[in-house]
Amino acid sequence: MVITRMQAASGDLGTLAVKRMEAFPWYRELSADQRAWVAVVAQAGIGAFIGWYAEWAKSPGTTVPKLTSDVFGAAPRELARVISLEQTVELVRATIDAVESQLDTFLTGEELDRARIASLQYSREVAFSAAEVYARAAEARGAWDARLEALILDALIRSDVDSEILSRIAALGWSQDRPALVLAGAPPESDNHESLSVMRMAARSHSLDLLTGIHGPVMLVIIGGKGLDPLASHRLMTPYFGPGPVVVTESVTGLTELGVAARTCVSGVAAASAWPNAPRPVFAWELLAERALMGESDARQQIIENIFVPLTSDPTLLETAESYLENGQSLEASARSLFVHANTIRYRIKGITELIGYDLTDPRDSFTVRLALILGRIQQDN
Repeated sequence: MVITRMQAASGDLGTLAVKRMEAFPWYRELSADQRAWVAVVAQAGIGAFIGWYAEWAKSPGTTVPKLTSDVFGAAPRELARVISLEQTVELVRATIDAVESQLDTFLTGEELDRARIASLQYSREVAFSAAEVYARAAEARGAWDARLEALILDALIRSDVDSEILSRIAALGWSQDRPALVLAGAPPESDNHESLSVMRMAARSHSLDLLTGIHGPVMLVIIGGKGLDPLASHRLMTPYFGPGPVVVTESVTGLTELGVAARTCVSGVAAASAWPNAPRPVFAWELLAERALMGESDARQQIIENIFVPLTSDPTLLETAESYLENGQSLEASARSLFVHANTIRYRIKGITELIGYDLTDPRDSFTVRLALILGRIQQDN
């Protein structure tokens, strides 16, 4: 009987298939255990073919039996991480070639022709089955990576980075010392999972690494890489956010700075509503005043250190800033209150801008400086 003869030859066919695989460089680079599992898969494939052929032979050309998972279920899941889909196809091709090359040793005439036709259909079914296996593995890995990213982002925001979080970051291939930047904004209105997948594809196409996830009402994105260009990265990622402000940071390095940047961005998204005309994206430091008014302690301390403390080092400039703001940004009124010429006030305002980087003649800058002076005085008196 045909099936009996096939079963008797299955061992020799498996040995021949493995021998043919030795021509593949990737196979020679596998460990002994991994090569053994490949041999198991090849032998399982031949055994599955014999069973499949027995069903197919009952009504050849009319019904294609469904391929079971025996072929790929014979090896551990870890093998899918070692062997790519392309290499799996090569494995299948070598196994089928081995079977086809030996069919004429135990089959003749019409039986041989039918077996060759069956082997072609079987190889097609195995190829589709392999694609399904790898697609499911990729989907599962994607879901696992998404959960892992969510845990990492949550730890960064809570400033709870321990050895476990470090190992999880390493598992995603993220280096601790690479430059990175953070973006935060509303999640997209469309399907979140699909949008995150598209973002990851966009990052990969630009050779950038990406950590992203939804944190409450905010979508947080950390993007990094050796050739990181902050402005280009901002332009690349901003369109994937939903309506509303997108808060971004400058490039930072290290997990500690990343955690601070992540918390700053999340706070900035909440504070950005106070500035309806804010650009998109807007830097977190541009929202320093709004974040301070919301009660963010880091923002309050930063605004004091950036503005109030430098001005206290020059009492004349501090006095001028307070007078100029109290007098409605009028040079003449400020000059009268300080008993100096208006040009002196103008000269001092230029010095203030050079010292703290804020222009008192600009509405937003003057608002920020006024808030810094208020908070600085409060801290100084308490």
